[in-house]
Amino acid sequence: MIYLASRSPRRAELLRQVGFEFTLMPIDIDETRAATESPAEYVCRMALTKARIATEQIGGQGEACAVLAADTTIALDGDTIGKPANREQCCKILRQLSGRQHLVLSAVALAVRGNVASRLSQNQVSFRTLSESEIESYCATEEPMDKAGAYAIQGKAAIFIEHLEGSYSAVMGLPLYETAELLREAEIAMF
Repeated sequence: MIYLASRSPRRAELLRQVGFEFTLMPIDIDETRAATESPAEYVCRMALTKARIATEQIGGQGEACAVLAADTTIALDGDTIGKPANREQCCKILRQLSGRQHLVLSAVALAVRGNVASRLSQNQVSFRTLSESEIESYCATEEPMDKAGAYAIQGKAAIFIEHLEGSYSAVMGLPLYETAELLREAEIAMF
């Protein structure tokens, strides 16, 4: 039995895309970044924490199951950019990303048989320069509101992306290559 410790429909979609069977297990944790944490340390801690908490919540079944958890954040100028709280914040974030390159960090963690392992995917995304009307129009949609960095690579914002160096699935929210590595190492069949 595999549990996906996530509320993200994108992560579930990606796992289904590669033929995975799993049970969704939404997890809520404090996602405050520590002042001394780098963006990479932060995203790894979030994925590991989600996996550990989900495993604890499963309780007695912990030995007979695996828990997969992930987290994604945007890093720009050494700081993280999370999900926008409102339309105003969404527009502010997209103005920051406009015409610039940013780092998308996606960490995935797997808890199985009392062990927790993780992997990190680092991806460079370049946005073309966005007009103010594009920013306003995009932020008027619901699409960016629950996304790190206020955009969805698999949605309307795909037209903003000039260049991607790395993993499309990681930018979407779940690094499939790294996920497969963890499952292989844990001797869990993927198909």
